[in-house]
Formats: sequence, C-alpha cells, structure tokens
Amino acid sequence: MGSLIELDSSLFHKCNSLIQLKQLHAHLITTAQFQLCPSSRTKLLQLCALSPTAGALSFAVLIFRRIQSPSTNDWNAILRGLAQSPNPTTAISCYRSITRSPQKVDALTCSFSLKACARALAFSEATQIHSHLLRFGFAADLLLLTTLLDVYAKTGYLHAAHKVFDEMGKRDIASWNAMISGLAQGSRPGEALSLFKRMKEEGWKPNDVTVLGALSACSQLGALKQGEVVHGYIVDEKLDMNVIVCNSIIDMYAKCGFVDKAYSVFGEMKCRKNLITWNTMIMAFAMIGDGYKALELLDKMVLDGVHPDAVSYLAALCACNHAGLVEEGVRLFDSMIEYGVKPNIKHYGSVVDLLGRAGRLKEAYDLINSMPLLPDVVLWQTLLGASKTYRDVEMAEIASKKLAEMGSNSCGDFVLLSNVYAAQQRWHDVGRVREAMKSRDVRKVPGFSYTEIEGRIHKFVNGDQSHPNSKEIYAKLDEIKFRTKAYGYIADTNLVLHDIGEEDKENVLNYHSEKLAVAYGLISTVEGAPIQVIKNLRICVDCHAVMKIISKIYNREIIVRDRARFHRFKEGVCSCRDYW
Repeated sequence: MGSLIELDSSLFHKCNSLIQLKQLHAHLITTAQFQLCPSSRTKLLQLCALSPTAGALSFAVLIFRRIQSPSTNDWNAILRGLAQSPNPTTAISCYRSITRSPQKVDALTCSFSLKACARALAFSEATQIHSHLLRFGFAADLLLLTTLLDVYAKTGYLHAAHKVFDEMGKRDIASWNAMISGLAQGSRPGEALSLFKRMKEEGWKPNDVTVLGALSACSQLGALKQGEVVHGYIVDEKLDMNVIVCNSIIDMYAKCGFVDKAYSVFGEMKCRKNLITWNTMIMAFAMIGDGYKALELLDKMVLDGVHPDAVSYLAALCACNHAGLVEEGVRLFDSMIEYGVKPNIKHYGSVVDLLGRAGRLKEAYDLINSMPLLPDVVLWQTLLGASKTYRDVEMAEIASKKLAEMGSNSCGDFVLLSNVYAAQQRWHDVGRVREAMKSRDVRKVPGFSYTEIEGRIHKFVNGDQSHPNSKEIYAKLDEIKFRTKAYGYIADTNLVLHDIGEEDKENVLNYHSEKLAVAYGLISTVEGAPIQVIKNLRICVDCHAVMKIISKIYNREIIVRDRARFHRFKEGVCSCRDYW
C-alpha cells in the first residue's frame, strides 16, 4: 500500500485537466484508497477545489457529496475552494453545515470561513464565527484573530476591528497591516497614519504591505510631509524594488498635488514599469489639466511596448477634458476602436463632459442619445452640470427630467438645477426644487476642507467656528475680504441659493470651508510658504476667483484638490486657466 500511495502522490502534481482529475478519482476508487486512505481523498478534493480548470470545483463538490462520513480535512478542502470561488457565500453556507455535522471544527475551518466572509463582506456571519472562536478555544490563535480583524475592517466595522486589535495578547506584522489598511480604506486615514507611527515606535519594521496602507492614507489626506517620510523609509529599506509600491508613491505625490515629484519617481524607477504605472502617471497629468503631457505619455507607453487599455484611454480623455483639448479628445475617442479598445460608459461620459465644458451642449446631448449603450445617471448629471455652467435652463430641465425618470435622488441633481434657476433669479422655481428635496428627504452633502500644517491635519466645514484658532481665522477672513475687494473682487452672489440680502449672501460665500482652510494656512505658516487644501466637493466659482487674488496679494502658491481635479493658484493665475 505504501508504494501505491507514493505513486498517487506523484500523480497529483501531474493533473492539469478535468479529464485527468476524473481519471485520478477513478484510480483512487478502484484501488480502494478513496475510502481507506483519507489523506489521498483529501488531497484529491483539495486539488479539484483549488484548480483553475473549468468545472473542477463543481467536480470537487460532487465527489464530496458522495463521501459517507467526511473528515474535518475533507470539509476544509472543499471549504477552502468555495471561499476562493467567485461566489464565496457558498463557503459560508458550507460552514453552517459543518457546525451541524458530527465533525469537529478546527482553526483552519474558521480561517477559510472568515476569508469567505471578507470576500463576501458578510459582517453578521463573521460575528457568529467570532463567537465560535471563543467557544472552540481559538481565541489565542494569532492568524485567526488577524483574519477576523481584516473581515471587520473590510465590512466597515472599524470599531469592532480596533477592539479585536486592542485585545490581541500578541500581534505580528500581519495584524498591524490589516488594521492600518482597514483604517486607510475605511475613510479614517488620519488614524491609519497615527497607527503607522505607533507601529514604528513599538519597534516593528513596516514591510511593503504596511507602506501601501500608509501611502493610501497620505493620498487621501493630501499629507505631503508625512508622505515624504514614508517615501524616505521605502527608499532606505529598498522597498522601491516592488512595482506596486512605486505605483503607490506616484499616486501619493500626484494626489498631494506635486506631479513633478510623481514624475521624478516615475522616471527613476529601479523596477520595470507595468500598465498600472503608466496609467497612474497619465491620470496624474490629467488631474492637473496637463493634457499635452498626458497624450505624450500615452505615445511613449506604446513605444515602451505596453499596450494601452481602457483605463489608459480614460485617463488621457480626462486630461483632454481638463485641458480643454476638445478636438484632440474627440480624435482620441475615435482612435480607441482602431487599437482594439471598446469604449465603455465612462469613455462616453468623458466625451460628454469634454463637449459640455466647451459649451457644446447640443453635441453632448446628441452623443448621449446616439451612443450604443444605455445612458446612466452620471451622463445626465454631467450634462446638467454643463447646463448650470452655461446657464442653459432648457437643457438643465431636460437632464433633470431624465434623472427623475431614472429614479436618481442625488442631492447634487437638485442643487445644480437650483443653481440654474437661482442664476436667473427664478426664486419660485428654486423653492419648488427645495420642496421636492424635502418631500424626498434629500439632504445636501456638507462641504468640508482640510489642510496639513506641520504634520497635523486640520478640518473645516462651512461656517466652522470649532477650531481652537477660530477667532484669528475669522479676523484673517475679514482682512482677506477687505484686501480682495480693494483689488477689484466682487462676490458672485448668484451662487447663493437663498432669497436673502446681498450682504448676507456675501457672508455665506465668505465662510466656505476652503476659505477657512486657506485663512488658517496664512496665519500658521511662514510668509511665502505654499498652502495646500483638500476639498470633498468641487470648488465653487467664487472661491476659485478669491484664491487667484489671494495668491497674488499675499504672494502665496495655493494648491486646492477638489473632487474633480487640482487647481494650482500662483501670482493671480490658476493652472486650470479658468477651464474647469
């Protein structure tokens, strides 16, 4: 029997097709090993369950169902395959079956089940497995606790993840990585960076996974100084030989508004650039509106032997969009099919935006109606935004009607239409839109901005008075208001969607979150130092005009990253050339 088992072990590695797997199964049955040698049976199950061959997993399930009394190892083999499958919820159902069977659950059973929960974002099921960990005596298993932490983080329950992390008697590098990544991906980047700092203080050495989480946090916050510290660590530890890490560094500098630094990293990479590297760099130029550089990079990409994909073309189209390169963008869109890339809804959306920004609303509307795909909400929202920019009430109403028909309940739809009406002083229609918002319980997303001063992040909302330096900030705003008016600034009160007096409208505009952030930057940094602001919404027309004047009269470079792109204000001019 021993020589037979040895022969079968060698056969396992040679099975590359479903036919061969079935032949091996038949061999195990005819030699009685399927029932008498559980280890061989489990090996077969695992081989089938994990095989990329089409139909192999289904075959594994079929084999499994014919086993009269499956062992824990048999259950684990099939569970592992289901957890990695396109439908991980089947693994969760399988776990429930195991707990009802005579077989004893072990640590691997829980581990595979939790990994399925992470992929299926199944928080409730994960909490049940958590209780089983405690009941079965696995509470001290470091690998299991880290997997559980990862599930809680990925499902958005960061409080539960942090509780698991804090209560761990012992941690390893994977535990720290799971918590840092969870915070970074869960919109709590500030906490992710604090934990990264604490990790180093406690003597842990961050690896490539750790720095990816930290870089992601820096990207979200626009925290350049902290990003440079992480980059320095990466270089010192030679982690920049990993292309994924290099791509993240490029992305971090780009999202902090320093595309020159991103391009420097791109040019000095020690590892080979991949498709994502090129796409990240092209999108970086798109975000600052450097359309010509983005198109140049697309050409270089082809010469370097990397074939552009749908993302490459989308990034280049966005660059044309932000740079106002209408004809170039249209030509690029037309050339996609020639290179074997089929345009998707996002490509059409980008061209609609391109035409809309240029005031060619009729062409944008015709493109939406003639495209071979069903228009989505975003396309009509894009046309509505362009209608607001060019104060085209008729087109705004068409787009708004389409959005209503599609069931869109976004606050932005209502706000844009209100903007169009308010610009024409059609207050009755503004009121009608507001009533519609109330009846549907649609609430406006509050605007907020933050800025990094000496490594600390300061957040502001519109009309914010909670900052410790609030008194000095508002005094600075009054000074800014006085100096910008002397320079010739006139507040664009048409943007205020309230039928109130002009002075009240000016005050509403004066206390926008980005102005508060810039005012704080002016009083907190040395003269001549650049000020960087991140905003969750698009910068408004009035704030854009004010930033240009502030950059001139205070001799400051101001970098604003809004929801759509970067605006670099310097000496009274914006990098977008007022095309945004």
